Amino acid sequence: MKYSLLDLAPVPEGSDAAQAMRNTTELAQRAEALGYHRYWMAEHHNMPGIASAATSVLIGHVAGVTRSMRVGAGGIMLPNHAPLAIAEQFGTLATLYGDRIDLGLGRAPGGDQAVYQALRRVGSDDFVGDVAELQGYLGAPVPHATVRALPGEGTHVPLWILGSSLYGAQVAAHFGLPYAFASHFAPDALEQAVAVYRQQFQPSAQLDKPQFMLAVNVFAAETDAEGAYLRTSMQQAFARMRTGQRGKLPRPVADIDAEIGEAVRRGVDQALRVTAVGSRETVRAQLAGLIARHQPDELILTGQIHDHAARLRSFEIAAEVMQALILESA
Repeated sequence: MKYSLLDLAPVPEGSDAAQAMRNTTELAQRAEALGYHRYWMAEHHNMPGIASAATSVLIGHVAGVTRSMRVGAGGIMLPNHAPLAIAEQFGTLATLYGDRIDLGLGRAPGGDQAVYQALRRVGSDDFVGDVAELQGYLGAPVPHATVRALPGEGTHVPLWILGSSLYGAQVAAHFGLPYAFASHFAPDALEQAVAVYRQQFQPSAQLDKPQFMLAVNVFAAETDAEGAYLRTSMQQAFARMRTGQRGKLPRPVADIDAEIGEAVRRGVDQALRVTAVGSRETVRAQLAGLIARHQPDELILTGQIHDHAARLRSFEIAAEVMQALILESA
């Protein structure tokens, strides 16, 4: 089993986007040294706490400061973009960095309706058609085609489908593509979607059998109490996002219920329940349980932690835990 990392380039309270990007640089280099297989970045817009809006630009930067780790999008929200533009962007990345680039595709807008209008993609809702068009641009060259992705054609950048519903599972199965489920914030349809994906999968030129990635939040620390404390930043951010109060990643608090209320916290924890939080031993047990239950081919770990040093340490502990679990299962 492989383990990977999803980074949203969080902007903590008291900091700015420039520092967030410097943090991403350090985290990516550390992740490569820790054996993370992929380093993915996600497209979000109009969010003060996330600095990865220009996702392909940041992916290029990360690929440039690493050597062998796969780097890519988890994901690009395809309804926001013309498939040709994405083919050219990721074709350029693949031309620069070779077979290290992944392109995960999502159907959500990655922002509100105002963002969707500002991106000039109003009325574009043919996700399946857009995926097929994008595949064509990145596939074998067609010299007499009216429109070609240059660079892009012939790069065969591996595509992934991202989702949190049965629809994404069906699309991934239909195209014979690997499937990453957004279990780290929307796990309700997880088991059913993975079952549908595996049952309906059609082999393709890219993939001969289903490949499922499970997304997990990780807040690892020296003690259970410290892990729970680090987690309160993401709990607050998620609670605020649900009420339209977008801002930078909050500082952790000692009493999360006093901050957002017990009822809200229960709702947030339900949405974020695919999470491993606590000491090394606790995180190990929780990750082992998730692996046993869902049988993923790969885990992608994420975690919105305010303090950069604590975030680095969390992913370090998580990597050590994953290495131990992989050795056990060998």
